[in-house]
Amino acid sequence: MIIDGHCHSWRRWPYDPGVPDPDTRGSVETLLDELDRHQVERALVICARIGATAGPECRNDDNNDYVAAAVRRHPDRLVMAADVDSRWLPEHHTSGAAARLRETATRYGISAFTHYVGDEDDGWLTTDDGTEFFAAAADLGLIASLAVTPSWFGAVGHIARLLPGLPILLHHSGLVRLWSSSFEDDIRTLLELAEAPNVFVKVPGFHYLSRPSFEYPFPEACTRVLRPLADTFGAHRLIWGSDFPVAQSHLTYRQSLALVQDHTPFWTDAERSQVMGATLEGLLARRL
Repeated sequence: MIIDGHCHSWRRWPYDPGVPDPDTRGSVETLLDELDRHQVERALVICARIGATAGPECRNDDNNDYVAAAVRRHPDRLVMAADVDSRWLPEHHTSGAAARLRETATRYGISAFTHYVGDEDDGWLTTDDGTEFFAAAADLGLIASLAVTPSWFGAVGHIARLLPGLPILLHHSGLVRLWSSSFEDDIRTLLELAEAPNVFVKVPGFHYLSRPSFEYPFPEACTRVLRPLADTFGAHRLIWGSDFPVAQSHLTYRQSLALVQDHTPFWTDAERSQVMGATLEGLLARRL
């Protein structure tokens, strides 16, 4: 089974109101078409209530509702990770986060949630409010899908050790950018998170790590990011994701699949199958 561990869907394209197809470019129907074309059985849809900064025509404040409705129509194909208190929301890192998470979980019946933060660690994850937030996630049996930069790795490790029963999925290979002057420190700190067995990494996301962002098949990222992740975390803790439809300006859906299927000579077929679906299938099976 192939499962897309990181994709999106929006009622309205959230980045640019001037595109010719704003109502379909990021739609659930477009996502399902890509899944069908490439024989991907299921997808974890990462909600992101974004678009306001691009103008009122791009707002997707209702993205949790939009994706939840799609999951009800296609329960065998789609799983929802609800957006809770992400950085574009006014309640981001304010008191009451745990209660809002519990309310969201009750409203949508979710098995996973996502939380996006800013580039620099603001210290919130390790505060009493932050700890309560993630403790509530563990108590609810949720999967935490986190969009963090390397500056947050220390806080992530703290939460992972504090709550060993909470699966934590890091987006886009941990966003360890190859061009950054801190890359060597960043990748080292990311690999140290493997000491916490409940931390998982979504791969590839190489268009965020590389310059140019369309240099498929991203040989430097494969060598300096994916191979160390494979060696340290193991295939059983890595999860493939397409980042569709955002990634389409950098690589096609087929290319996102091929990065793992065709450019990982260091993996056996069984290990590729683990990354392409079995890892996430196992996590979801414990929570659905």
